[in-house]
Amino acid sequence: MTAPVKDAPPAAAGPRRGTLAGPRFRPGESLFRWALLACLAIGIVFLVSLLAYVVVEAWPRLDSRLWNNFPSIRRPENAGAQSAIFGTIWVISFTALFCLPTGIMAAIYLEEYADPNRWYNRLIEVNIQNLAAVPSIIYGILGLGLLARQLALGTTVLTASLTLSLLVLPVVIISSREAIRAVPQSIRHASLALGATQWQTIWRQVLPAAVPGMATGAILALSRAIGEAAPVIMLGAVTFVMFNPEGLQSSYTVLPVQIYNWISQSREEFHHLAAAAIILLLAILLVMNAAAIWLRNRYSRRW
Repeated sequence: MTAPVKDAPPAAAGPRRGTLAGPRFRPGESLFRWALLACLAIGIVFLVSLLAYVVVEAWPRLDSRLWNNFPSIRRPENAGAQSAIFGTIWVISFTALFCLPTGIMAAIYLEEYADPNRWYNRLIEVNIQNLAAVPSIIYGILGLGLLARQLALGTTVLTASLTLSLLVLPVVIISSREAIRAVPQSIRHASLALGATQWQTIWRQVLPAAVPGMATGAILALSRAIGEAAPVIMLGAVTFVMFNPEGLQSSYTVLPVQIYNWISQSREEFHHLAAAAIILLLAILLVMNAAAIWLRNRYSRRW
């Protein structure tokens, strides 16, 4: 008979090699976290201070005269920004009409049809990424030289809309591609296995699932376009317009240009007008961003 094996003594208390010894105090991580919080606090303080200053400056003119009256040089107490508001609506509407279908279709081609091994597809992708970082003034120079002068479109709503479309088109393409790429491949494989064509799969499965991301990117791109002043100033946007645009060939002004015109005046009343127009522009941007958030939350899916 063999001797009974004695039980092994219990292991000594304490962490073993290769196991976590518990949380340790790392001063570098704490310092980095507090530095990030300090940067965030400084940014918020400056933003709140700036908004408070603008609201205080705009308070005397935050009334219906701002959107009911046209600009005036002699009587700033009765001046308004109706022509700039309608000009902004015209320009941003046709910007969306020109750039959104083009950007979405380009994203569909690059994600679903393009062969990444082809040199021209790689060239297109590199150019799109580079164009997204080009300063807006360069697009204004391009629109002035090519659209306004070479194509003889003049300084009209059409020229401004096409120029701003070129400005935000790379952003629309990149955001749409990311939204399409986020759709799982299993959705495509299941649709193709059931006999659907590639276009039917894209139209009925991929695009509906990618709508939240595409809509968010499109609205944020248009929010950038609506606040741009440099390209439209280069295109010769009129700073004093006493009428609303009536078509694509009409002269125009937009809110950023009108704000620039008022802020350059010496009289204090024009500065109040500029601040009120800034509040109006911020309200429009806030509504557009809220719409983007609502669309993302309303139609988002979790895979």
